[in-house]
This record gives sequence, structure tokens and C-alpha cells, in this order.
Amino acid sequence: MGSSSGTNTESGVAQPELAPNGKPKVDFTGAEWLCSSQGVGDVQIAFVDGYIGMRDGRQDDGPVLVFTPGEWRAFVLGARDGEFDLT
Repeated sequence: MGSSSGTNTESGVAQPELAPNGKPKVDFTGAEWLCSSQGVGDVQIAFVDGYIGMRDGRQDDGPVLVFTPGEWRAFVLGARDGEFDLT
């Protein structure tokens, strides 16, 4: 699994470096990417250093969306509730 480079905060807890968009920079090199066994699609997710990455499985070297656990939970619950349905 990959790891992020962190900096210490006043609390003594390592925090990841932030990208220009304010999201944590997480190193997904060597991450185990998972995909659903149900449905059709090429979305993959990986869990690294307490964060969740999501990418297009057809583009292994493409961009990775990074979620905090709270953001991931909100996304999954929204998807379950049909928040993102196009119909």
C-alpha cells in the first residue's frame, strides 16, 4: 500500500500534505484497487492511509478522486438514496 507524506500539527498527529484544491495528497502507488462484482462499470476504489481513492479502471494512470471517510460515507449514502440517479 502507498503512503502519504505528512506534516505534524500542534496535536502531534501527522496530516497529509494538501494539493492546490485543498484535498490531501495521498500516494496511491502500489495500492490495491478494488472493483464491484455487481453491475457494469470500471470504477475502482482503494483505501490508503485512512482515505478512499476512486478512479476510472480503464485509466490506471489517470486522476484519482480522494475522499475523507466522512465524504465517502456521504457519497455512498447519497448513492443508495438515489441522489445521483439521472432519471
